[in-house]
Amino acid sequence: MIAVVYSGSHYAHWRLADKEKTVASFRTNGINPYFSDQKSILQLLGKNINLIHHAEEIKRIYFFGAGTSTEEFRQVVHDAFSSFFKYSKITVQHDIVGAAIACCKNAPGIVTICGSGSNAAWYDGKKVKPNNYGLGYILADEGSGNWLGRQLIKGFMDETMPENLRNKFAKKYDADRSNLLEKVYRQKQPALFLSSFNDFYLDNQQDKYLQNVIIKGFSKLINTYLLPLHKQHPEAVVHFAGSVAANFQHHLRHAAEEANLTVGTIIKEPINNLLTYYINRN
Repeated sequence: MIAVVYSGSHYAHWRLADKEKTVASFRTNGINPYFSDQKSILQLLGKNINLIHHAEEIKRIYFFGAGTSTEEFRQVVHDAFSSFFKYSKITVQHDIVGAAIACCKNAPGIVTICGSGSNAAWYDGKKVKPNNYGLGYILADEGSGNWLGRQLIKGFMDETMPENLRNKFAKKYDADRSNLLEKVYRQKQPALFLSSFNDFYLDNQQDKYLQNVIIKGFSKLINTYLLPLHKQHPEAVVHFAGSVAANFQHHLRHAAEEANLTVGTIIKEPINNLLTYYINRN
């Protein structure tokens, strides 16, 4: 039996398969070693009935997650999984690698994550080329759910958001200046809070103010990450993975066309493509 895991900071998507048959499909809280130590990861694993039931049967685990860009953080996840899955061979890689495999399989391309966070890289069909992107929710994440959430909160508090929209926002989230600042600056894992407003954009997709915010975010994503990569690889197709890219792909395609980029695959959740890829390899 194999397990394939694709994790952001919010959720980790799991697929367990045996002899080309999916045994279990579920999600847990996200596993990100920036926010979770070995003990908390073990606690999370030990609370899931699917994992408890199949732990000894799983012989190979392929984990792709946010926050695993360094060997130190990959080791945190690896050690936790090794303690729980005692008979498994475990591979831990960054989520951009999982997105690349899910979007491109063995073909080259520019791969972009645009979900809770954002990142991009050149994939040569075998490996992702390292770069200096992926600076996290404070310094980067342009165009992501985290970035979109920041724009909502800022627009609400500085009153540049139209009044009718401010009223909707205040009612939906019981929002005022005090509790928003508390959640952003004093609670644990503010990145999760900042990226939790995707539904507000989805519920108000026809609003011009929000459309302009989305388009601005995608333009920042393209200018910051994709155009420098495209300059190095001018013939490359650009692929996207993540909930924000998938939910607002009309705006994303338009922004990409404006920048003369050719868009290939846009997938919301890489997990199913990853499962198919690794089933065929085992």
